[in-house]
Amino acid sequence: MDAYLEEEFYDILTYCIENPNASDLESKKQRVSMIGKELNADGGADAMENMFYSIEFRIKDELGRDAKQYRSWWNNISDDGILEILSKFSVY
Repeated sequence: MDAYLEEEFYDILTYCIENPNASDLESKKQRVSMIGKELNADGGADAMENMFYSIEFRIKDELGRDAKQYRSWWNNISDDGILEILSKFSVY
C-alpha cells in the first residue's frame, strides 16, 4: 500500500508544483492530508517522515524543484507533531 500511496503523493505534488495556480489545489491538499493520515495510522510519524523525504529528493532529482513548501500540508497529523517541528529546519 505504501508504494501506491507514495506514487499518488508524488503525482499530486508534481501536479501542484507544475500548476501552482490550478483551481483544484484545495482538493489536492485534502488528498495529501488523507495520505498522511493513512501513513500515520499504519506506521506513525516515521512512515510519514520517510515518505516525504523520499518524495522530496525524487522531485528535486527528477524535476529540479523544491517540495518543502508542501511539507506543511501534513502539520498536526501525527500525535507528536514531528513533521511540523522538522519543517522549521532546512536540513530536513
